[in-house]
Amino acid sequence: MSPQDPDEPVLETLPDRVADRLDAPTRAVLADPGWKRLHPVTPVLRAWKVVAAVLVVVVGQNTDEILRLDLPGWALTLAVLGGVLALALVGAGFSALAWRRTRYRIDTSEGVGAVHVERGVLWRQQRRAQLDRLQAVDVVRPLLGRLFGLAELQLEVAGGSGSKVSLAYLKEEEAQRVRNALLAAAAGLVVAEGQDAPEAPQREVVEVPPTRLITSTLKSGLTIWMVLVLVGIGVGCFFARSLTPLFGSAAAVLGLVSAVWQRFSTGFGFTVADSPDGLRLSHGLLEQRSQTVPPGRVQALRLTQPLLWRRSGWWRVEVNVAGYSSESGARSEQSTTLLPVGTVDELDLVLGIVLPDLATDDRSALDVVRAGLTGSGTDGGFTPVPRRARWLDWISWRRRGYLVTDHAFLSRGGRLVRGLDVVPHARTQSLGLTQGPLQRRLGLASVRLHSTPGKVSPRVDHLAADVAARLLREQTVRARAARAGSGPERWMTR
Repeated sequence: MSPQDPDEPVLETLPDRVADRLDAPTRAVLADPGWKRLHPVTPVLRAWKVVAAVLVVVVGQNTDEILRLDLPGWALTLAVLGGVLALALVGAGFSALAWRRTRYRIDTSEGVGAVHVERGVLWRQQRRAQLDRLQAVDVVRPLLGRLFGLAELQLEVAGGSGSKVSLAYLKEEEAQRVRNALLAAAAGLVVAEGQDAPEAPQREVVEVPPTRLITSTLKSGLTIWMVLVLVGIGVGCFFARSLTPLFGSAAAVLGLVSAVWQRFSTGFGFTVADSPDGLRLSHGLLEQRSQTVPPGRVQALRLTQPLLWRRSGWWRVEVNVAGYSSESGARSEQSTTLLPVGTVDELDLVLGIVLPDLATDDRSALDVVRAGLTGSGTDGGFTPVPRRARWLDWISWRRRGYLVTDHAFLSRGGRLVRGLDVVPHARTQSLGLTQGPLQRRLGLASVRLHSTPGKVSPRVDHLAADVAARLLREQTVRARAARAGSGPERWMTR
C-alpha cells in the first residue's frame, strides 16, 4: 500500500466492492477531503508498548535459556540492548505506518452527528459512531503523553462490546476542542461553520481530600486482605524457616498490592463538577482522566459503606453507564466510580445532579437517601421482607427492602457492608422474578431489575411471593411509561 495524501478523498482509495456496500452518509463523508490526522508523535508513544509486550513474552518464556548462555556480561548486555533497539525500530516503523493510515472526522451535516474513524494497515476499518448514542467523553492524559502535552480522547458509545472510539494522541488543546464539538453536536447545539464549539461552564461540587482518600484506602477491605495475607505468609515463612511460602504467594500479594494502589491512584485529586454538558469527573495521579457523562446517561447507581467506614460516615458511589459496560479491571475502576469516598452531605450534592427527582410527596430526597443508607424495616417508607426471610438471610434480613418513587426504584440491603441501589424507571430494561426451592417452601421470591451490564445489579431478595409478583407487574408499567416520556436523547433540544 502506498502512503495516501491527507487531502485525498478516502472513498477513491477503497476497492469498488467495499465502497459499494457503504451507506449514503458514510460515502458522503469518505468522499470529503476534510479529514484530520492524529499527532505525529503518536508512533513514539505507541512503540514502547510494542517493545514491552514482546519483551514480556520473549523473556518470560525463555528466561532459563537466556541465563544458560555462555557469554561474558558485557556481551550479554550488548545483545539485550541490541534486541531492544531492534524491537523499538520495528515497533516505531509499524506504529508510523498505522498512524499514516489513521484519520478522523466529525460530521454534523446529517442532523444526527457522527464521528468517522478510518484506520488499518493490512485491513482497512471504517468506524461510524452516532453522537445521539454518545454515553460519555473522556480525556485521558497518560504519564508519558503528558511529557509531550498530548492526550487521548475516548468516546463511549452505547452499542455493546467494541463500541468505544479512541483518538490517541492529540494535543491537549485539540482534544478539548474535539470534546467540546462532540458534546455540542450530541446535545443538539448548532455551531456556525468554521467556528469552534464553546466549552460549557462548570461548577465544582465535591473535592475529595487526599487525607480522606488515604485513610479510607487503609480502612478498605482490600487493604485488610493484603495485611492478612502478608501476616499469613510471614507466619508460614517463620515455621517453615524458608522463603518458599513468600515466592509461592508472590502473584497473590502483587495482585492485592496492585488493587490497593489502583484504588488510591485513580481516586487521587478526585473532583465532581456540574455542567450543562452533564457530570464532570476529574481524577488520577499518574494517569489523569477527565470524564464527562451527559445528562440521563447514568443507568443505575450503587452506594456502599464498608464496616470500618461507618464511624466516619463515608460512602462510595459507583454507576452503570452503557459505554463502560465492556470494561473490566483497572479501567472499570476508573470509569464507573462516581465518588470514591464521600460524606452524606456530599452524596446529597452528587445525587442532586445525577438523580434530581428522588423526593416523594412527604419526604425530601435527602430523607429518602438517608433511610436507604442506614434504615431498616419500614423506615423511610421502604417495603421490608417478611420475618420468615431470616431463615435464608439471618444477618441482614432486617435491612432488606425496596422503595418506589415517582422517578426511581431503590433497593437497600447489607449489614456488614451497607448498600443502596438506585435505578431510574426510564433506565429499567427488563425485570425478572426467581424462586429457589427453599424460597418456594417459605413463600418467598426475588425480583431483579436488569440494567446496562456493570457493577450495579439491582435486586430485592426474599420478598413475599405475592408482593414480588405485584412489584414485577407494577414496575413493568412504570418503566414503560417512563421510557415513553423520557424525551429525546439530544438533551439541549428537550
